[in-house]
Amino acid sequence: MARRSSEQCDIDMTPMIDVVFQLIIFFVVTIKFSTDVNPDIFLEDGKHGETLTQDNLPPSTLEIEVDRRGRLSIHNATLTPNMLREILRYRISRHGYDFPILIRADRRARHEEVRRVMDICTECGIWKLSFLAIQEHKTKN
Repeated sequence: MARRSSEQCDIDMTPMIDVVFQLIIFFVVTIKFSTDVNPDIFLEDGKHGETLTQDNLPPSTLEIEVDRRGRLSIHNATLTPNMLREILRYRISRHGYDFPILIRADRRARHEEVRRVMDICTECGIWKLSFLAIQEHKTKN
């Protein structure tokens, strides 16, 4: 009678761990937090503009913030001008040139800083930009 030799069976867990980390990174990057806007930005009053809500904005909308010191950010993450260029190029490769860009600039920001964002967008081939402002506050009677 032949005896079976007992061989050890090892399972390589590395691919499974890699997949789990990829999923974690994916969810962290794609989740949208409710506190992702810079609370220190005070918008200019806009009486005659179109009213925007989250319901009438396409999901591909990119909101770029410029604070009063000229700091650029997206979802409250600080960017350099080169990082913004790379993000725009990536978005163009995914969505084409037809995705909305909203510039959320502090009313105390220098025009040069806002213009820098506009120039980067133009450099990348994006011409259609919108600016966020606050509607006139209604007084209670």
